[in-house]
Amino acid sequence: MKVSQETRSWNDLFAVRTRSGVGEGLAAILALAGNTEIISFAGGFPDPQTFPGERAATLMQELVSGGDVSALQYAPTQGLPGPLDALATRLEVLQGHGPAADELMVTSGAIEALELVGKSFIDPGDDVVVEGPTYLGAIMAFRSFEAKVVAVAMDEHGLQVDELEQRLDRGLRPKLLYTIPDHQNPAGVSLSLERRQTLVELARHHGFLVVEDVAYRELGFRDDPLPSLWSLAPDVVVQAGTTSKTFFPGVRLGWAAGPSEVVAQLVAAKQNTDQCAGSLGQRLFEEYVRRGWIDEQLTQSRALYQRRCERMMSALERFMSPSATWTKPEGGFFSWLRLPEGIDAIGLAQRALKSGVAVVPGDPFFPDGRGSNNVRLSFSRVDDELIDEGIQRLAALITSEDKGRST
Repeated sequence: MKVSQETRSWNDLFAVRTRSGVGEGLAAILALAGNTEIISFAGGFPDPQTFPGERAATLMQELVSGGDVSALQYAPTQGLPGPLDALATRLEVLQGHGPAADELMVTSGAIEALELVGKSFIDPGDDVVVEGPTYLGAIMAFRSFEAKVVAVAMDEHGLQVDELEQRLDRGLRPKLLYTIPDHQNPAGVSLSLERRQTLVELARHHGFLVVEDVAYRELGFRDDPLPSLWSLAPDVVVQAGTTSKTFFPGVRLGWAAGPSEVVAQLVAAKQNTDQCAGSLGQRLFEEYVRRGWIDEQLTQSRALYQRRCERMMSALERFMSPSATWTKPEGGFFSWLRLPEGIDAIGLAQRALKSGVAVVPGDPFFPDGRGSNNVRLSFSRVDDELIDEGIQRLAALITSEDKGRST
């Protein structure tokens, strides 16, 4: 029988692995983040005022007109030598550990590093451990390779490694464990030093790879960052990094650092994924780093995000229901709000939109349906004066519903 245009459904031909539905959640978040008619605590975007517009334009002009065609040509899959050297030097300065030449590659953002790890390691049905809650994009990436994504709970000190150890002792056998140890998305907390040390020892003992996402590491508000997992245990950790929050996201530039055997496999996987990261973005970042401009930009970015974070914390203290609790970040973009008992986050988010405020309910950040009484709040791109107004509107909705349930 000939299939007519009216009866054809391409959905019937889509691979089973595409039907998890989490992609729709991310699209909805991005749509909320881009709506300028509401006060949006929804997105995780950097503020455009931190972008290096004039300096990037200057560098681009120099690169294009200077006769060096490397910025306009295809790059080696692992990355251009100059940008790789700039990245390696920067990692050694910031993290106290420098990768060898075969332990580092350039990626098209941190999310591609996760995709390459998934492509290289995950067979259908493999266990991948994540924090509960965690970055939605990571859940999407691992599920696209038909992994079984398992969440381990967090508290104010990050991943509960004692719970992880208990589950490992009971038979959990993950190939990978994905974590954001610094200023986590969405929870806004950081993994304690003791837990970092315990986690890498568990990885060594049980034979799994730790995938460390450091997207927010350089956006800490204090001058004494904890050691990265990769610097503690480069033998069992692959670090996925991005310049999107510290340079600008339009270049789609990141890195993966890890054991040479792992990096070689990731390079092979990238070869038949997108072949190479953009040469122009690599060269722009290299020159920006070598001229010292990246550190100037980071100083300004940290000050901006710290001010907004403090503004949000103050507004929550003044306006929010005493039955609600929230995390107090020391860096990054996010705070994690726990609603009073009985208030559903999805319903609250819908009502908040009608009041001109966008928030993200907590359930997309879990692989197992939890998070119905949590909300993620982002302070990164909300003008200072609108933070008070937005939190006050949100708090009024929560307080009203909380009082209604208690009467």
